[in-house]
Amino acid sequence: MANEVEREGVTLEDLKETMAAFAKERDWDQFHTPRNLLLAMVGEVGELSEIFQWKGEVKRGIPDWKEEEKVHLGEELSDVLLYLVRLSDVCGIDLGKAALRKMDKNASKYPVDVCKGSSDKYFQIHNSNRS
Repeated sequence: MANEVEREGVTLEDLKETMAAFAKERDWDQFHTPRNLLLAMVGEVGELSEIFQWKGEVKRGIPDWKEEEKVHLGEELSDVLLYLVRLSDVCGIDLGKAALRKMDKNASKYPVDVCKGSSDKYFQIHNSNRS
């Protein structure tokens, strides 16, 4: 695992295989049910939220943050990602393909010519076009 830190261009498949091997080596597959993984991920999202809780609006790139805060943020983001990848694997969902399908669906729901520069939701965009 130590050499994984040095690798560039890590894919979702790489993470999926690494997580599966990690769980198998520890005999944790028995605990990695969809429900348990989802609840663990929600807990990690809570920890991620705590980082931002009292900071107010944060500038893109977090330029005002100390290095140890950025490292901590990276760890919590990684926890959420790893549980998400593991959950998708246990559920038999190809996360990469599902994400691309969702992006295609969003592109149809939010066409550039209708929603560029707007934060309106789908129903707001399509209701205002009827008027």
